[in-house]
Amino acid sequence: MTRIIADISVSLDGFVTGPDPGPDNGLGTGGEALHTWAFSDDPEDRRLLREGTARSGAVVLGRRLFDIVDGPGGWDDTTGYGASEVGKPSFVVVTGTPPEAVRLTDLDWTFVTTGVADAVAVARERAEAASAAAGRDLDVVLMGGGTLIGSALDAGLVDILALHLAPVVLGGGTPLFPGRAPQALVQRSVTPTSTATHLTYDVL
Repeated sequence: MTRIIADISVSLDGFVTGPDPGPDNGLGTGGEALHTWAFSDDPEDRRLLREGTARSGAVVLGRRLFDIVDGPGGWDDTTGYGASEVGKPSFVVVTGTPPEAVRLTDLDWTFVTTGVADAVAVARERAEAASAAAGRDLDVVLMGGGTLIGSALDAGLVDILALHLAPVVLGGGTPLFPGRAPQALVQRSVTPTSTATHLTYDVL
């Protein structure tokens, strides 16, 4: 069964970027500390990254995040979704207007202009097709940014919320839960490592 998993790194004070994020400063000031775990040599961090990318049949992201990862200083063969791990899932971007060109042409990009619910539906189709080809269940992963994940939670589209809680206080930036309606969660796992506390919740 294909699940919809919102998976994002967050600071102790609830931010998914540092202050002043932008095209040339994607994670904002100090925001790189949020993703220290993804480049760690800690065996549990490596296991969680490997398992997370292995389960990804399709990945959904917002347009601002796409512009960062597809920009000149964005992803390459050594940094990117699942770099040095397993395969490359399909990517679905929620956007008002598709870009005129894509730098990362070796990845499968689909641009959806009709909102997050339609983007998740397209990603589910991609993940189910990938599941059939792989002979095992694969999931849709919402990788961010924070606004996209918040919108998906508000719309009741998320089955699992996976947070990578970084030991950093950013003091500002992009909040993950600004003015969110109450959300019932059931904690399923807590994995502390040397660089983060990895939390998994079922979304009710």
